[in-house]
Amino acid sequence: MSSTTAIGIDIGGTGIKGAVVDLSTGTLLSDRVKLPTPKGGRPQDIIETTRQLLATVSAGSGDVPIGVCFPAVVKHGHTMSAANVSDKWIGLAAEKLFEKGLGVPIHFVNDADAAGYAEATFGAAKGVDGVVLLTTLGTGIGTALINDGALVPNTEFGHLEIDGVDYETRAAFSAKERDNLSWEKWASRLQKYYAKLESLFTPDLFIVGGGVSKHHENFLPLLHLDTRIIPAVHRNNAGILGAAALAVKHAPVTA
Repeated sequence: MSSTTAIGIDIGGTGIKGAVVDLSTGTLLSDRVKLPTPKGGRPQDIIETTRQLLATVSAGSGDVPIGVCFPAVVKHGHTMSAANVSDKWIGLAAEKLFEKGLGVPIHFVNDADAAGYAEATFGAAKGVDGVVLLTTLGTGIGTALINDGALVPNTEFGHLEIDGVDYETRAAFSAKERDNLSWEKWASRLQKYYAKLESLFTPDLFIVGGGVSKHHENFLPLLHLDTRIIPAVHRNNAGILGAAALAVKHAPVTA
């Protein structure tokens, strides 16, 4: 396969999914394979499930770059936090552990950063100048900051403190479900969140991802911001696409 082909794997709290990606078009060249995240989210269990998934996805793909995205702050290959997986990930040399378990080199990145990079490369932020803030509304709030197409990694703006609380506990989609909120009541919480982001960063564009973004017509029109706010394009495939694209971007140059 060509150098515009890579494998992306997206590890989440409930599922691990992956596919072969055509990076010239931002489309999947294989079926998207998904396996359930092992209960407890422990490192060796997740690495083993990822190994099983990779064996299926990589069949017939040859030697291509592999990107893995993960729900944690990733610094120099180490997971410095853990969202919806075991606390045993905190401080681990996770990239090396994955490479040992999978038997191949990988590029390892935060999941929201991968989604943001996918939107900047293939989606709603492609060709957008200035500051773009992507937010993923799910169990928590993931964020990715893009400036003139360049990713600024490991932003954790879902954890902004507003009204004395970590505001993802109020504004994530899980909070809407937990508190049985109408779209209107949830939008009032989102309004407070996005207005705070707007005051801090003066972005040129907000992009809203996560599974709930497919229902964007129910809540985005209820927000009143100076910044344009639009749904993400790639939603469930964004992590796969971004991880694959970053793997190629960071692949060693061979003579």
